[in-house]
Amino acid sequence: MKTTRENLPHVVILGGGFGGLYAARYLRKAGVRVTMVDRHNHHLFQPLLYQVATATLSPSDIAAPLRAMLGRQQAQVLLAEVTGVDAANKRVLLADGELSYDFLIVATGATHSYFGNDAWSRHSMGLKTVEDAVEIRRRVLLAFELAEREADPERRRALLTFAIIGGGPTGVELAGALAEISRNSMTGDFQNIDPRDARVILIEGMDRVLPTYPENLSGNARRVLEKLGVEIRTGTRVTNIDDTGLDMGPEHLAARTVLWAAGVEASPVARSLGVELDRAGRVPVTPELTVPGHPDIFVVGDLALVKQDDGSAVPGVAPAAMQEGKHAVLNLRRQLAGQPMQPFHYWDRGTYAVIGRGHAVGVAFRRVQQSGFIAWLAWLFIHITFLIGFRSKLAVLLNWAYAYLTFGRSARIITGPAPRLEVAGGARLPGEGQRPAAAGVEDAPAVRDASTPAIVPY
Repeated sequence: MKTTRENLPHVVILGGGFGGLYAARYLRKAGVRVTMVDRHNHHLFQPLLYQVATATLSPSDIAAPLRAMLGRQQAQVLLAEVTGVDAANKRVLLADGELSYDFLIVATGATHSYFGNDAWSRHSMGLKTVEDAVEIRRRVLLAFELAEREADPERRRALLTFAIIGGGPTGVELAGALAEISRNSMTGDFQNIDPRDARVILIEGMDRVLPTYPENLSGNARRVLEKLGVEIRTGTRVTNIDDTGLDMGPEHLAARTVLWAAGVEASPVARSLGVELDRAGRVPVTPELTVPGHPDIFVVGDLALVKQDDGSAVPGVAPAAMQEGKHAVLNLRRQLAGQPMQPFHYWDRGTYAVIGRGHAVGVAFRRVQQSGFIAWLAWLFIHITFLIGFRSKLAVLLNWAYAYLTFGRSARIITGPAPRLEVAGGARLPGEGQRPAAAGVEDAPAVRDASTPAIVPY
């Protein structure tokens, strides 16, 4: 019988991030039919989202349409929301239908975790999507605009206070970029305020920033941030967030812009796979990257808990997701050929955190520690290499060169409703305090209840 496309084994990929995209690319000549499902129509380079949020890059610089990227290999792309997986019947459940599969690669990533305090999401912004980055950029730029019009010094001070919760790479990068915006990019732009008066406060529950990095690099990062003007509070836990700011035990910090970088949890799709998950909701996969008991289901990227030979977990970073996506396809093809699957081994090329203009810290190949301009160049090279498409690489390189030479921010565009000052209660950013609550979470009371603080365990 002649082989047609419909008769080929059907491989369904959930998620168009690094893991899913690299899996789709390596399936090009595998003799299978490929369908990718994502609720967004684009692949996103998440490591550079903070540069969109801080007005250095535009969203189109770090995102590319999935159809354009996969069209040449005749992969089908479906814009749909995945609600679960029926592993027993080999079906993917969608919000508006279902999809059968022969092999499944789950790469739906992770989302924000508020450690059980989901009501806080209405008063703070995380950074996982293009929409998040554009909203953060809008709020940051509007804060300066509203402060320019605010006559009350206390309200103005609250508007110019930016609190970042979480001292990991995302929090450190956001803090450094916001400090540079206020101290370099906006000087001379306003008549009634001095942007250099803005406070950027980085809050970390552990005893140092970048707690997963070597201690000397963590200390280096702290010194550079403080030189930029960032106020750092380590060993400090947030007990409440509302529309006036946040509480750290008995202390209340008035801040109209609160950014959340303290924790993530795996996509809820993992709960439908029928296996016990870890505390972050990740799937403990086999060494071959399959779900235990289901060799036809692979899990890669931030959703997968992959143990290395020394017992440590593979980090949730883009290079790891790429390697896992490629290896999942290798084992899928070995199954089709009737060969045994091979265990996954992660090649750690390095992890970096950039701290402002021309400075970064990082560890290359697990042991080579770098800091300063050399580390920044390494970070620059790695990110340019991983960007998808020539246009993105060229655009990002030109924007970075412009920002480095001039301290300019080429994407300082405010979208959305026009700002408006409120006579009572101070200035409020349009949409502030009105983010949709997480599923099953009732509206939090407007008055803080200091008697029952909720401690953030990060």
